[in-house]
Amino acid sequence: MSLPRCALLWARLPAGRQAGRRAAVCSALRAPVGPFPGALGRVAAASSASGGSKAPNTSLFVPLTVKPQGPSAEGDVGAELTRPLDKNEVKKILDKFYKRKEIQKLAADYGLDARLFHQAFISFRNYIMQSHSLDVDVHIVLNDICFSAAHVDDLFPFFMRHAKQIFPVLDCKDDLRKISDLRIPPNWYPEARARRRKIIFHSGPTNSGKTYHAIQKYLSAASGAYCGPLKLLAHEIFEKSNTAGVPCDLVTGEERVTVKPDGKQAAHVACTVEMCSVITPYEVAVIDEIQMIKDPARGWAWTRALLGLCAEELHLCGESAAIDLVTELLYTTGEEVEVRSYNRLTPISVLDHALESLDNLRPGDCIVCFSKNDIYSVSRQIEIRGLESAVIYGSLPPGTKLAQAKKFNDPNDPCKILVATDAIGMGLNLSIRRIIFYSLLKPSINEKGEKEIEPITTSQALQIAGRAGRFSSRFKEGEVTTMNREDLNLLKEILNRPVEPIRAAGLHPTAEQIEMFAYHLPDTTLSNLIDIFVDFSQVDGQYFVCNMDDFKFSAELIQHIPLSLRVRYVFCTAPINKKQPFVCSSLLQFARQFSRNEPLTFAWLRRYIKWPLLPPKNIKDLMDLEAIHDVLDLYLWLSYRFMDMFPDASLIRDLQKELDGIIQEGVHNITKLIKISETHKLLHLESLPAGSQSRLSGTLKSQARRTRGTKTLGNKAAEPPSLEAGQKSLASRLVQQGLLTPDLLRQLEREWLTQQSEHGEQRTDSGASAKATRRKKKEPGSE
Repeated sequence: MSLPRCALLWARLPAGRQAGRRAAVCSALRAPVGPFPGALGRVAAASSASGGSKAPNTSLFVPLTVKPQGPSAEGDVGAELTRPLDKNEVKKILDKFYKRKEIQKLAADYGLDARLFHQAFISFRNYIMQSHSLDVDVHIVLNDICFSAAHVDDLFPFFMRHAKQIFPVLDCKDDLRKISDLRIPPNWYPEARARRRKIIFHSGPTNSGKTYHAIQKYLSAASGAYCGPLKLLAHEIFEKSNTAGVPCDLVTGEERVTVKPDGKQAAHVACTVEMCSVITPYEVAVIDEIQMIKDPARGWAWTRALLGLCAEELHLCGESAAIDLVTELLYTTGEEVEVRSYNRLTPISVLDHALESLDNLRPGDCIVCFSKNDIYSVSRQIEIRGLESAVIYGSLPPGTKLAQAKKFNDPNDPCKILVATDAIGMGLNLSIRRIIFYSLLKPSINEKGEKEIEPITTSQALQIAGRAGRFSSRFKEGEVTTMNREDLNLLKEILNRPVEPIRAAGLHPTAEQIEMFAYHLPDTTLSNLIDIFVDFSQVDGQYFVCNMDDFKFSAELIQHIPLSLRVRYVFCTAPINKKQPFVCSSLLQFARQFSRNEPLTFAWLRRYIKWPLLPPKNIKDLMDLEAIHDVLDLYLWLSYRFMDMFPDASLIRDLQKELDGIIQEGVHNITKLIKISETHKLLHLESLPAGSQSRLSGTLKSQARRTRGTKTLGNKAAEPPSLEAGQKSLASRLVQQGLLTPDLLRQLEREWLTQQSEHGEQRTDSGASAKATRRKKKEPGSE
């Protein structure tokens, strides 16, 4: 709008209205939003506003809704200053604005790519067309364009003002980049940087004594911290330390145990790595399984412990593949790494023959599967052969795992076979003679969150195989083989490959960083904040941002519940298995109760889980009990973060111990549960792939061979030789499904033969009687 025209309109206003409208008109003459160029010739001035860093992924920018303006109490000021707008004319102006290449280029310089530009324009057009009264400055400019007193390009500042309302990230990109700058992690831990730490890396394979030497230093120190990957390992060191006369506390996500009667902290602590303190000074700290610094989800915890623990001596235990990365990371802190290498204490050999049949099992054997269904199938087939097996898999409670391990290790127990997943890879002391890989394929989740099935890595194979013939067990030599002959060469190839060096360490945004993000983007969901944070984050080549899909899953699950950002963040960091619907719904219910300020009491939780619980009658019941155990774990985890709202942790822990006993009873009778489940068609084990593949390229073909091979072995072991071909298939299926045993099958065969014999005699007798009757009828005088 030109100054002469504005003055002319001002002069025409009635005297009484001039004072009341002066501020509005003056605001119309001022630049509405920042230093936008008044003409397109100043495009270069806009380039500095783009941030100068990597272009963000704008698909993560979720547009906010800007509602059109309704009728104003003061009336339509713009219409009074000029005239009412013709909406048809306005629509033509907006369409012309959208099509101008110069406008699109200028918008791109301000961070609006083609997608954002289109979304912003649609919102801007709807706002203009649907508002009853527009801001006076927008109204006057549109009116001037209609009269050719202004150019369509003069809408750009108002368009950008609207774009920043629906995409607030555009207005604070530089601040967001500073907040998400993760390039110098060592500077996050000033307490650790203030001391000169001695770093010792204990490197070696499984069963080489590396952790033993580190723990000895830990026990002999005046104060110490042990940081392990599992609750089981933390419990083991906790018990070992206190048994050795070194008072030690226990800290895990779900449990705090102080050993001193007065409740004060002991000088030693055994904890899970996520729970270690980076401000408490220690003489010696131990970080176990340091190679997990590369873990896509949990690696950040090892990075934090490595860079942040305040210890005079820091002992690292793990694979040699982590040595180079750890050395490089600590080079940036000015600390040197002393490497101590260890060799395996007992020999281990890869056999030249596969097991091929479960008939060839020996005491001390452990069959390693990578799915629960394989666990169930193998356990059932072992039971059919009159053997007893222990079962260990990841979702079992720690107490049940220990009970099964104790049962297997006891030389006086009839259980001599172990069926397990790779959960035995760490945290359990097992007396295993021979490791048998039922499969070499393991399901995994890639960086995109997609499920993949790939051969196990050399590191995984060595970790699992190394459980055979441990120094502390009764078997002084270990053996490794496969179930399927075709897999044996691949296993040897995997084990002979060099372990790939670890390239990067994981990082994770803190609650404070997310809060600062939320300050700049107050209307953005937590899940979207995380996406934008990861996208804006800058990391050095030695680091990566950990996968936060589980965090985002929880954030989206409870998004609609009114919680403060810090509380919401804590709920989202709670460890849950998102594959268990009951656990997910429990997190939602806990958050809902919390938002209503209603404490989650012992009585409330008992009603919620429908306590008392009965022993499982089938596999589904067992899985439901495992999920309930996880819900109690979730309660305990939250109870240490929100003690007032989750007040009954001690009572819940007692309840959990009782539940653990029920689950142990179910796992002890797992083969019975499998039989019942198959009878009621709750399991469909025959439809599942039974095993492994010799090469990834031949996955489907090899899988089919494996399925056929397993069925053949099962049939051969179960069928009596005298069965006819027609009966053979049915008998095989019944045996393989666990509905029959070979002894029962033989008994049924004998009964069937007996019945056939009796029926034959009856038919013979009745036939003879009929013949006699016919002869009698033919004789003269028989009537």
